[in-house]
Amino acid sequence: MISIGIIANPASGKDIRRLVSHATIIDNNEKINIVERIVLGAQALGVERVYMMPDSYNMGYRAEDNLNICNELKCEINVINIMRFDGMEDTISAVKFMEDAKVGCIVTLGGDGTNRAVAKVIKDTPIISISTGTNNVYPEMMEGTVVGMASAAVASGCFDKRLFMQRDKRIEIYKGGEMIDVALIDAVISRDVLVGSKAIWDMDSIDKIYVTRCHPASIGFSSIMGSKKIITEDDDFGAYGEINQKSQKVIAAVAAGVLSHISISEPVILNLNEEHSFISKYRGTIALDGEREIPFSENQEYIFKITKNGPNHVNVKKVLETSQKNGFFNIEP
Repeated sequence: MISIGIIANPASGKDIRRLVSHATIIDNNEKINIVERIVLGAQALGVERVYMMPDSYNMGYRAEDNLNICNELKCEINVINIMRFDGMEDTISAVKFMEDAKVGCIVTLGGDGTNRAVAKVIKDTPIISISTGTNNVYPEMMEGTVVGMASAAVASGCFDKRLFMQRDKRIEIYKGGEMIDVALIDAVISRDVLVGSKAIWDMDSIDKIYVTRCHPASIGFSSIMGSKKIITEDDDFGAYGEINQKSQKVIAAVAAGVLSHISISEPVILNLNEEHSFISKYRGTIALDGEREIPFSENQEYIFKITKNGPNHVNVKKVLETSQKNGFFNIEP
């Protein structure tokens, strides 16, 4: 049975940056619409079962009801039966369940934070990431119908995945020799002591930025580094830079509609698997993909390492091009 999984985060796009910037708001009703289009695109190309993460807004059940009312649902929608915490734990549990169920592809609806949660536990299952968050570098704005078609093509197992899939980078954070967390795009050292609202919007609290990729066309902390150097997802290295008043000032899009003047040093290249030590001289927090996650105190050491242990990320255009060249869309007479 050909199956896919869908992780739709009801909390994505609702953090503090929505209030202090001009971010696009994608509400949960629109996420349901996107889910419906994914299902319709996927079932048309052979997907027989769709697993969905349970959530507080019941997006899976609502999508199923809507498609049944229209008499358009041909496949099975299975909202998986796991204990719900209404937090990151749900994403982690759902990904583990979907991998155990051997789904052919997982589609995520969320921002960088949602995909970071996926990256913490996913092993080899290919993922496609649709942007429905606030600050998004990792996921892309894509039409759900097309994503459903692409997920079906991936899950079909008809093609060599190396033609359209690559293993992404991630930042691994270690303490005492043990990996304690990861980030997909950026990790930031902040002088903010309290976690409070997880998203950081005050640039004055930032001391250091680590990135797996950076570009001036990004939004968020990676755009700050991107104003000095371009690092793509294909490069076998990342970088870090320090925020200090002695460095050249740059202008960067730190949030939607918000451009800041920030002094940052020249980026220092970090090759894959190269360890970089940070020993704290003050109390603060480490923010991962824009959200404060790790509080620290004075004289604590953390190791930052960029690896190729991230998710297997699908290039939607390439998988559909591969499908077309191999007659995947042809209808038997």
